[in-house]
Amino acid sequence: MAPRPAWKGYLKLSLVTCAVELSSAITQGEKVSFRILNRETGNRVKRQYVDADTSKPIKEGEEVRGYETGEDGFLLIEDDDIEAVQIESSHTLAIDTFVNKSSIDPIYLDTPYYLTPGDKVSEEAFAVIREALEKRKMAGLSSIVLYRRERPAVIEAFGKGMLLTTLRYDMTVRQPDSIFEDIPDDKPDADMVEMATSYIDKKMGKFDPKDFEDEYANALLKLVKARKSGHKPRIVKAEPDKPSNVVNLFDALKKSLAGEDDDKGKPASSGRRASPKASSKGTASRSRGDKAR
Repeated sequence: MAPRPAWKGYLKLSLVTCAVELSSAITQGEKVSFRILNRETGNRVKRQYVDADTSKPIKEGEEVRGYETGEDGFLLIEDDDIEAVQIESSHTLAIDTFVNKSSIDPIYLDTPYYLTPGDKVSEEAFAVIREALEKRKMAGLSSIVLYRRERPAVIEAFGKGMLLTTLRYDMTVRQPDSIFEDIPDDKPDADMVEMATSYIDKKMGKFDPKDFEDEYANALLKLVKARKSGHKPRIVKAEPDKPSNVVNLFDALKKSLAGEDDDKGKPASSGRRASPKASSKGTASRSRGDKAR
């Protein structure tokens, strides 16, 4: 069963317009989910609005949005007021600018959605826009109103349909300079960089999302099954990996490469990989001037 569209409207490219639907490309389904219960009764609990001053519960329908205008002052905003706010991007995805998708810094990419024709009549115009984007290997920039917020978006060809990805506003993205400013600009030893790149070359592969498992969710599911069967699960306190006592980075890199060479010829594991986990061994900094050759 197809998911309910998150948005319906029109895709516009110059004078070409077609009806489209937007569906979430990700699912919120979880392997394990929990309810909040009353420990004494075992009954489920529910959330309820409470008056901050009187501590009395508020009946359904009595709550209203308020825009703070000053100290203890609020302007009441009704749902009808918000529904009356309409701009072009509330119903139309107008594409006016085209860019290379790779030119968009990944930090600005937010949530992906599938874009499909809204009806049979729109299929031809939709296909023309999709094929034009695919032929030029370009993506279109637009804006869309989702969940009462206007969001910039990038639209690209994706299989038989299109992919719309909402973008973050520049003011909401913390610039890297404010985080990286304390990292020294010193260039690392060229020989060690060469060894590290050699290790990367040996470990190159292709991305396959099926290679990743949510091991934490799997562990929670095992816990639930154990409790359900009446068994008390064995609690193992996991300790975080700690760096080894290797203090020479050059030696650590050599050991990494040697270990990789030793693994050649061994049969590959038939089990599915869990989320990749980088080894923390050998990550201690090498002292300046201590160059083991």
